[in-house]
Amino acid sequence: MNLELTAAPSTPPEEADDGVWLECIECGETFAPFAEIRYTCDDCDGLLEVRYDDPPTFDAFEGRGVWRYSAALPFEEGVSLPEGGTPLHRVPRLEKAVDVSTLRVKHEGMNPTGSFKDRGMTVGVRVAEELGVDRLACASTGNTSAALAAYGARADLETLVLLPAGKVAAGKIAQASLHGARILEVDGNFDACLDRVQDLAARGEAYLLNSLNPFRLEGQKTIGLEILEEFHDDYGSYPDRIVLPVGNAGNTAALYKCFRELVQSGALDEDQVPKLTGVQAEGAAPMVEAIESGADEVRRWEEVETIATAIRIGNPVNAPKALPGIRNTGGTAVSVSDEEITAAQRALAKEGVGVEPASAASVAGLKKLRDDGAVDADEDVVCLTTGHLLKDPDAAFAAGNEPEPVANDTDAVLDLLDGSGGRGRLRRLLPF
Repeated sequence: MNLELTAAPSTPPEEADDGVWLECIECGETFAPFAEIRYTCDDCDGLLEVRYDDPPTFDAFEGRGVWRYSAALPFEEGVSLPEGGTPLHRVPRLEKAVDVSTLRVKHEGMNPTGSFKDRGMTVGVRVAEELGVDRLACASTGNTSAALAAYGARADLETLVLLPAGKVAAGKIAQASLHGARILEVDGNFDACLDRVQDLAARGEAYLLNSLNPFRLEGQKTIGLEILEEFHDDYGSYPDRIVLPVGNAGNTAALYKCFRELVQSGALDEDQVPKLTGVQAEGAAPMVEAIESGADEVRRWEEVETIATAIRIGNPVNAPKALPGIRNTGGTAVSVSDEEITAAQRALAKEGVGVEPASAASVAGLKKLRDDGAVDADEDVVCLTTGHLLKDPDAAFAAGNEPEPVANDTDAVLDLLDGSGGRGRLRRLLPF
């Protein structure tokens, strides 16, 4: 394993606030975090990461939720609903079916707006307040818009979201709408929406809060901190592998940064770092293509399609951070079909864990890798599920049992239950 730790510069910028600054991952140039708005490097346009004088250790954390980890974040508190503290489910039947030593499911759908995006927004909107901006904006496949709208409303800031027309689940649009966002439906896919939002940000018309913004990923790295702490509390060790859905690759980049900071501080040994394993849908798999081909860059897919709307992305902006995260932790990436995603969604539902299709991609990917022998039977694995099933109720309905008409008569109900309906039918719908 080779984490390729990026050493903190010996002298941060003079304008750096409280031991926090930004550093370009390409050329190493450093910047004060809040002196002016920037998303990428002024010199080479490389992606930025947040740096700290003192990387975190586990004994520095107290409280609950995202802000339990304030010692690893730019502020002591943020614009909070609150978020974090999501369950790490035991799934014994699924664990047996997949055939690994231990399988736990980190269910990020239990955040306030129903997805992991809340972790990034509690930090990102706090930064927006620090910068004094008055309009927030994002491109979204749905979950980012819901989170930004909620946290923007909490902060009393104007919120603008750009969505690909006809491609966002109704549950997510409803959230953004109710929280008061201005919603623009763009004639194009998510990547086209992100192009437009980046143009608006470059013109100073809005503060960008997609995961291109390095502060978003600071909140998301707390997923890794929670997984490591809870898994260690339960088993006295850390998971061998974390499997996660990949869209814009922000979580992959965030978890990799989390692990590097813990290794830097001495809180984690390099041989304790979980293997990061990314899963994409077959119809939107540019990261998998890059991993399988050994490419240093991801090729943009202009046409993408999958039932997993949250990861229907052809140009993952965090690929320069995420590709090293997968490779340097000894992980891999795999694509799965929509049919495999739906089967995994049903299997999770059988354990009582309700997720949207993109979330189930992690479990579908783990099963495929286990079947192919790329994951060993003795591994301890955590699958990340990123959004609640009610984010996409149409997909949930299509994957589940259909309502059965019955006469308003108890004998008729019993006749139906004794016939072809009932529990036997449910089992046939859950083949995983």
